[in-house]
Formats: sequence, C-alpha cells, structure tokens
Amino acid sequence: MTDYWVSKLFFDLQHDAELAAQYRANMPAVLARYEINPDIRKALLEDDVGKIAPLVNAYLLRFYFQIRGMPEGEFIARLHALKSGKGKVDG
Repeated sequence: MTDYWVSKLFFDLQHDAELAAQYRANMPAVLARYEINPDIRKALLEDDVGKIAPLVNAYLLRFYFQIRGMPEGEFIARLHALKSGKGKVDG
C-alpha cells in the first residue's frame, strides 16, 4: 500500500531544489512538515530501502535515494537483497 505523505515528500524533493538542499542539511526539520508516521520517519532517517520501497512508486524511490547521495550500485544491491529475501543490506 502506498503512503501519500512519503510520496508527497519524494515528489516535492524532486521538483523543488531548495527543499532538497534543506532536506540534505536538516532531514528532521523537513520531515516535520509532513504527516509521516514515526516508524516510517525512522526508516527515512536510516535509509531503510526495504521499509520504504513498498510505500512509493519505484521512480520516486530511486530519485529519493539519489537525493540522499546513496550510490546507484548500493541502491540496486539493496533492492536485489529484498528480492532475494535477504532483507536489509547494510551499506
């Protein structure tokens, strides 16, 4: 099931370079502007791909982790780990 607020955050980050810069500088402050449940907020702060992936469109997910500065290879490895049932991959 998708999460409106997570999707909205990701969409806003994609379309607003100033917001993306603020997010990189102070994630908690930007997250406070969105009605994101505390468990998901924690997953965002921890870059927990497995917890976040089912909540958003794959395109937005990929873009989000680019904004976060996660190397493409690491992002893909985490997705593959989810598919293979290995769960969370530390990176």
